[in-house]
Amino acid sequence: MKAVGSKVVKTLTVGSRLVCDDNTGAKELEIVGVVGFKGKRRKLPKAGVGDVVICSVRKGKPDIRKKVVKAVIIRQKKEWRRPDGTRIKFSDNAAVIIDDKGQPKGTEVKGLVAKEVAERYAKVATLAKNVI
Repeated sequence: MKAVGSKVVKTLTVGSRLVCDDNTGAKELEIVGVVGFKGKRRKLPKAGVGDVVICSVRKGKPDIRKKVVKAVIIRQKKEWRRPDGTRIKFSDNAAVIIDDKGQPKGTEVKGLVAKEVAERYAKVATLAKNVI
């Protein structure tokens, strides 16, 4: 997996709710765990843009609700700094459901995608309308 160029602030913890921004049928996701997180005792796992999280589908079509899925975070509210000095933030926290190989399950991504995600997951970027 390619490294992220900027130091993304990791603000989404276990229990955070995310908007599902693809056409898989899920509308809202809740973070259950973070893939690859190594932490300390009594500290909640944290994730940021470009991280893979394990989520539970909270709202959506009945056949996908209550399922545990993997997702990649494509937007976050908390701003972070890029190496060129610009700061970026979005209006919501959003994710896209992926399979075990890192390919998106949906066929389109509805909103914007951060450049850090496009560098790691090229297929997610090709399905998105805009990459910022």
